[in-house]
Amino acid sequence: MPARSMPLPHVKPASGHVFVVQRAKGPVWFAKYRLPDGRQVKQRIGPAHTGRGRPPAGHVTKRGAEAWLQSLLERADAQMLPGSACLAVTFREAAEEWLRYSAEERACKPSTLVQYRSAVRCHLVPAFGDWLIGDITPHDLERFRSTLTFSARSKNRLMTEAHGIFKRAMKVYGLPRNPAAEVERLRVRSATDLQVFSPEEVHALVRAAACEQDAAIFLVAAFTGLRMGELIALRWRDVDFTASRVRVAGSFSGGQLTTPKSGKVRSVPMASVVASALARLAAREHWTGPDDLVFPGELGAWLDNSALRRRYKDALRRAGLRQLRFHDLRHTFGTNMIAKADIVRVQEWMGHADIQTTRGYLHYSPSPEDVNIADAAFSTPELEASLLVQPPMQQLHE
Repeated sequence: MPARSMPLPHVKPASGHVFVVQRAKGPVWFAKYRLPDGRQVKQRIGPAHTGRGRPPAGHVTKRGAEAWLQSLLERADAQMLPGSACLAVTFREAAEEWLRYSAEERACKPSTLVQYRSAVRCHLVPAFGDWLIGDITPHDLERFRSTLTFSARSKNRLMTEAHGIFKRAMKVYGLPRNPAAEVERLRVRSATDLQVFSPEEVHALVRAAACEQDAAIFLVAAFTGLRMGELIALRWRDVDFTASRVRVAGSFSGGQLTTPKSGKVRSVPMASVVASALARLAAREHWTGPDDLVFPGELGAWLDNSALRRRYKDALRRAGLRQLRFHDLRHTFGTNMIAKADIVRVQEWMGHADIQTTRGYLHYSPSPEDVNIADAAFSTPELEASLLVQPPMQQLHE
């Protein structure tokens, strides 16, 4: 464990205490503390919760007030050190360094970098851009999070990105602690009801497609489970008609070709209807070489995913189908395959890094054996005999 830097001997460490002040609207926690440079400060912490049980939203317990003061005193001590870089670094500068580090040293995928930049420039910098990084507390982050209007899952993701910025600042600028690490994650409701198409709806979508290539890409998405970026990156050398398999070796996103989301190459079984659709595409005049794209854009270049999404939505309207996402075609594959294959194979086909993700499809799998087990557990000869002599249901209500 690295040695902890200590303030110089001639500088007294920061000290202080918390106390409650009775106000007209209720008790309020305050802190009174002395900074290493000798200044004395009195600061309001927040409404006090002095009873038992979980405090109401926005209220602070004694333990919370003491933790707030302790965090402040530690930061005050650290910032008095000679050469303490975090004393003069703004959150905006720290965020730009984290984005640079994510792109150049961590080599994050383009789609990940797009998400990071959006989070920083649309949410985090507008809230904290000109703040010194050492002045931002867990309470500040929680208060900011409470103003956001999107889902708990999205709020957690934003706090994860803030955590990355502060973690990088600890290494580069000597920030003494990561305030985002002390922000408790919000509870996220699990998504158990997937929106999927029936095979009949997929065929209706295919018939409503604007062109043969769109028809094929809709069909392949629904019956192989490939993500949009994986479909756009698919080349003819990855389509094995002999073995009836599609090899997923890359993904195109954010203007760059990268590995699939899991980072691993995988193979997916190719149903006969998929093979027929791809065989028709392979008979076209151009773009049929091993290195050519199966679903090319203009002049054989990368397909425009935004334009594809628009054409997909148009096809849904023409077919009179529900306006589900393009990604729900992938869920269609998962829910149908889990009914026919074991969970490990479905995980491999879909490229899930964590089998818990695949478990989300299990409730779509019919289990006749479960019914037999329930019958064996609860059926008795006496109960069956009594049911046989019961009058029909309609007579019971007459």
